[in-house]
Amino acid sequence: MKFSYTARNKNGELENGELEIASEHELAEYLRNKGLLLTSAEAVGENEKKHKELKIPFLNRVKTVEKIFFTQNLQVMVKAGLSVSVSLKTLAQQTSNKFFQTVLMDLYQRVDKGNSLADSLALYPKVFPELFVNMVRAGEKSGKLEDVLLQLTVQIRKSHTLIAKVRGAMTYPVIVITAMVGIAIAMIVFVIPKITGMFEEVNATLPLPTRILIALSDFMIANGLWVGIGFVVLIIAFFRLIRTKKGSYIWHGLLLKLPIIAPILRKINLAKFSRTFSSLLKTDIPVVQSFQITASTLGNSHYRRAVENAAERVKKGVQIATILAEYPKLFPPLVVQMVSVGEETGTIDTILDELAIFYEEDVDRTMSNLTTILEPILILLLGAGVGGLAVSIILPIYTLTQNI
Repeated sequence: MKFSYTARNKNGELENGELEIASEHELAEYLRNKGLLLTSAEAVGENEKKHKELKIPFLNRVKTVEKIFFTQNLQVMVKAGLSVSVSLKTLAQQTSNKFFQTVLMDLYQRVDKGNSLADSLALYPKVFPELFVNMVRAGEKSGKLEDVLLQLTVQIRKSHTLIAKVRGAMTYPVIVITAMVGIAIAMIVFVIPKITGMFEEVNATLPLPTRILIALSDFMIANGLWVGIGFVVLIIAFFRLIRTKKGSYIWHGLLLKLPIIAPILRKINLAKFSRTFSSLLKTDIPVVQSFQITASTLGNSHYRRAVENAAERVKKGVQIATILAEYPKLFPPLVVQMVSVGEETGTIDTILDELAIFYEEDVDRTMSNLTTILEPILILLLGAGVGGLAVSIILPIYTLTQNI
């Protein structure tokens, strides 16, 4: 099978290439022997279609919560004096996820044979991202694996909590909006056609809202299938477009301009940037490499590109605060000033930790306030929507009964 891959060399630079090899697992091991760390791989060529059909993503998946428990328990076991290999074997026996169990057993066998934990983790880039591997490698080299695992646990948990809070806050609005759309479609498709015939029999003069509703109902009944197909095609096309590099950049740029969404997205990305960059610096990973790894963890293309550019500028000796100041729409003065103080005092990792806490708490407050404000507004909109549909139906019926 042929794979197209992206790997990072010892200097932190990305290298792309293609290689004919049996599996992604063997590709990762081959590149590791060449001094490269696999960051992403994709099957190409004649076997690509077959490869994708055989893949079952939801089975070959490790949840974030499972990674948190793994990292936390591994840290506790290492702290208690157990060897890494014994700890891995114990954790493999305890996990209920069959795929993760297979991964952990393979890690145990490799570490037991003398391979480093970081090199073994690097063979599974879809389970253990670049951030995870590099922090573990730094911990092994410095003899502070226990401390690094603790930092990783905090890092993953904080990131997971932040995303969970945002998703939780958006659940209620999504449910209400879905209910509104569902009720509207049900009334237009099933209720309106049943009363339209009655209005036609008596040749009644209908109010404008009712005429619009009947016209919309007739259109949906006649063209509903094509409307549905068109909607699905548009959704698929949209998601395919935003998965491209250019499409993603345009879409993320648009999101950063929306009134309510933009401030939340900025805070989320700033929290993730601060937390990740701080964790990497604490494990003595070089600044340039820390920037490169941090960039790969950011969800917004504009932030990702800015941090990637920062990595190149740092190589030339430019101060971090000076670089961040060049992106005022992404990094506010507060961040620039605090980073500048951190650089001058040599406490940039501590400063970034404080920034991460500040923005994480800010996101939490914002989402709580947003939910509190949105709930009554959405209830009013739902009531107004259903009430409007009901009035459009009841008004002509009431008029007819008055004329009898």
